[in-house]
Amino acid sequence: MTDTDQTTPAAGSDAATGTAAREPIALRPDTLDEIAARGVAVPTYDREGLTAGIVHFGVGGFHRAHQAMVVDRLLAAGEARDLAICGVGVLEQDRRMKEVMDAQGGLYTLVLKHPDGRREARVIGSIVEYLLAVDDAEAVIEKMASPETRIVSLTVTEGGYNFHHVTGEFDESTPAVRADVEAVAAGGLPHTTFGLVAAALQRRRERGVEPFTVMSCDNIPGNGHVAKKMFSAYADLVDPDLATWMRESVSFPNCMVDRITPVTSDDDRAEVRDVLGVDDAWPVVAEPFFQWVLEDDFPLGRPPYEQADVQLVDDVEPYEFMKLRLLNASHQGLCYFGYLSGYRYAHEATADPAIATFLRSYMDREATPTLPPVPGIDLDDYKATLIERFRNPEVRDTLARLCAESSDRIPKWLLPVVRENLASGGEVARSAAIVASWARYAEGTDENGEQITVVDRLAERLTETALTQRDDRLAFLRDRELFGDLVDEPRFTEPYLDALAGLVDDGAHATVTRLQ
Repeated sequence: MTDTDQTTPAAGSDAATGTAAREPIALRPDTLDEIAARGVAVPTYDREGLTAGIVHFGVGGFHRAHQAMVVDRLLAAGEARDLAICGVGVLEQDRRMKEVMDAQGGLYTLVLKHPDGRREARVIGSIVEYLLAVDDAEAVIEKMASPETRIVSLTVTEGGYNFHHVTGEFDESTPAVRADVEAVAAGGLPHTTFGLVAAALQRRRERGVEPFTVMSCDNIPGNGHVAKKMFSAYADLVDPDLATWMRESVSFPNCMVDRITPVTSDDDRAEVRDVLGVDDAWPVVAEPFFQWVLEDDFPLGRPPYEQADVQLVDDVEPYEFMKLRLLNASHQGLCYFGYLSGYRYAHEATADPAIATFLRSYMDREATPTLPPVPGIDLDDYKATLIERFRNPEVRDTLARLCAESSDRIPKWLLPVVRENLASGGEVARSAAIVASWARYAEGTDENGEQITVVDRLAERLTETALTQRDDRLAFLRDRELFGDLVDEPRFTEPYLDALAGLVDDGAHATVTRLQ
């Protein structure tokens, strides 16, 4: 299957031309026939007979544009009927998703936006249930403990794995983790993702039910290995015997996932309503590009992912490094320089020749030398495609989104490139400039004096430090929890200081122009 299998409106239909002559139809299971009559593809499989064999934590835009879309494709082909999805929200902020999922029966519209303005739209039906742990942790645990559940998957963001950025160890001092451990010790229920999954595995072990597979789909190098280490470390705190069993018996496959999925905007909702004629409270928009490379390690079975363009491999690592160090790290190179240069969208910034040239130079001269061979991939084509993807004007990916949660992203995506190049004698000037652009962005005001909303779990600390760097130019880099000993490495600090001076004295655009 290809992404064109998602296409719907034929040319000339109301949905294709934008004619909004009819009242929009509320998206619900009982309105699918009406929506289909308007030219929008909808699930034609019997959703009533589906079993949720996958429990997924973190039902956001990316999951719904990626993994849930894949399962929907398989269901449409008559496959995986016992491996539909039950979504789980862990935080109070997930309540809105719970409300929308309940009101729409788990249905939502996925719209793929092509650079030439074409749209592909389909109602996705693979999510058949949604649970909110803050309301009913017992229901979430019991759902996973059921023999019907064979996979527990995760898109909980890079920061959701609770490990120290320098040591890589599980941070047991986190308040939520401490509260979980205390609750379990007192005979109560946990509420973190770690605690809920561990409790479900404990019940399966006690009942003689084989453990489910835990499948991380987050942008972390070795995400399966990291998930195994963190979940087992949590279990060490509540039941060391359980932790030992988890390490020996639970599968944590690695995977690499890729599809640019911006935050759904009110304009996106309006387009689905006015052009497609569908009243969807939370549609998803994404680029047409899709990639999922997955380690085939599922003892209880899995959907036939390979029938939906998923690459099943023995070793994900080369693909993972390629994506994290080329795409994700380049997003960091794009977002701060772009924002400070006055742009607000990724396509605007990448259309600037100076920024595009800088990104390609970073990819070629710093990231690529750190990559192992990637089977079946032409890296030159891949890098050229990345620039074109960033330039897609229809996706309207905001630079603010790419700038968010930098303290979780830079250490995982960019700093490994820096350290490998320092060890090998390679170049680091562009990577150092990216870190410097983050430091300048973290000051919280742009070059016109307008306030920047720094979205980061460490926002207050980062901004407080960044505001001192006009007097102490290495202040930002002295945060050893984020940067380790890079502040002691002249081969890094020299280009960092040069870039920061340029950012402060000459501005972002002049600086990035110089860094070709």
